[in-house]
Amino acid sequence: MTVTRTGEATSERTGRRRWWGLVVIALAQLMVVLDATIVNIALPSAQRDLHMSDGNRQWVITAYTLAFGGLLLLGGRIADLVGRKRTFVIGLVGFAGASALGGAAMSSGMLFGARALQGAFAAVLAPSALSLLTTTFTDPRERGKAFGIYGALAGSGSAIGFIVGGLLTEYLNWRWCLYVNVPIAVVAVLGALALLPDSPRRAGARLDVPGVLLGCGGLVAIVYGFSEAEPRGWTDPLVLTLFAGGVVLLAGFVWRQTRAPVPLLPLHIIRDRNRAGCFLTMLLAVIGMFGLFLFLTYYLQGILGYSPLRTGLAFLPLTAAIIVGSTQISARLLQRVAPRMLMVPGMVLAASGLVILTHITVASEYTTEILPALLLMGLGMGLTFMPVFATATAGVAPQDSGVTSATVNTSQQVGGSIGTALLNTIATTSSAAYITAHLSGPADRARVVPEGVVHGYTVAIWWAAGVMLLAGLVAGLMVTAGPPGRGAADAVLPEPVA
Repeated sequence: MTVTRTGEATSERTGRRRWWGLVVIALAQLMVVLDATIVNIALPSAQRDLHMSDGNRQWVITAYTLAFGGLLLLGGRIADLVGRKRTFVIGLVGFAGASALGGAAMSSGMLFGARALQGAFAAVLAPSALSLLTTTFTDPRERGKAFGIYGALAGSGSAIGFIVGGLLTEYLNWRWCLYVNVPIAVVAVLGALALLPDSPRRAGARLDVPGVLLGCGGLVAIVYGFSEAEPRGWTDPLVLTLFAGGVVLLAGFVWRQTRAPVPLLPLHIIRDRNRAGCFLTMLLAVIGMFGLFLFLTYYLQGILGYSPLRTGLAFLPLTAAIIVGSTQISARLLQRVAPRMLMVPGMVLAASGLVILTHITVASEYTTEILPALLLMGLGMGLTFMPVFATATAGVAPQDSGVTSATVNTSQQVGGSIGTALLNTIATTSSAAYITAHLSGPADRARVVPEGVVHGYTVAIWWAAGVMLLAGLVAGLMVTAGPPGRGAADAVLPEPVA
């Protein structure tokens, strides 16, 4: 009897430790995700302070996403080779240092460099966070709850970034959008050292250097190409060269992975139908999501005249809906239904929200025309993100969990880059065509220009809705896995004893 009670007490302590560990992982993931958008609202203030040109200001955003998206595969493999906990702590410390450097920036070049450093350390931190979650929660029921929380943060982090960015910019100054990461990282480091399990370093592990150069080089070229397509245009020689070079490098990367003794990305990870379907669904969903974030931010501030703080608060219902969709719906149903039974309706709901937004005008009301769209979009993303993360990382051998996690994050980053460039180009072109067709004289300019801008937004949002429906189609056709609670086959393999 005493032995039984002791065992139960030990099990309860271990369980509590796991859930507190989830808090630490969630803090780190939230910091990484919100940093992609927290600076957006602060950008006008930073531009004035550091005397940036309009042409260069995009590098505050691009430097982060370029380093993050380009180096994720490398970060994932480092996590597998040297230990996930160690990599997690290194990523946190480096991210905090880069954030402090950016907050203290005295020139635009210093800020661009700090943002690139942030992205590089985020590329180390994000895969180790997700792989720690994958190997910590192996019980299907606990796994559903843990991934529900993680999916909620991944989906709502960008919206939270708008809110926090608005608060800090309005009541302190833009530098605090970077400084805020330091105390968060300190808490996360202390929590990681105390709570997270360590994985042993793999004996004789090696890094595939040619694979690193080909894979990371190809991703950097593709992400950079999409970021330059927005200001330069899709037919610019530099953009075309970057795309062509990226495709060649990635083709060389795939060839290398078939021959490398220790590949950077074992191809069996992406050959799995369910996993490949999750990666593609994530990429397409994030492209569509940027149709909301990108244009609604500009619409609320530029057309309806909202302040940065009010704009951030306007996204709050979206954040709440994502959390409800992930933790209260997806996490509860994933043990009973197949993942695609959540992902397909999720994408249809999100697309419906975007379709509602296509009816906005220069005088739309928030409560009747924008709020319903945000709620539908949030529920849809919450239903989708959680099963994508859980299914993509299920059944992966521990030595590959980091690189699998990195591939999910890569899908997000590449999707974000494509969404920004593609949808912004569509919006700009449609706006210009509308204004040219309707502007009959200088007297009409004050009326026609705002109408033309909103017309461009609605055209791009129609495209985003189409991409969301395509994501739902991909999920329905490719993700054929059953409910993970039916057996142990889908559970994450346990960490081997050293």
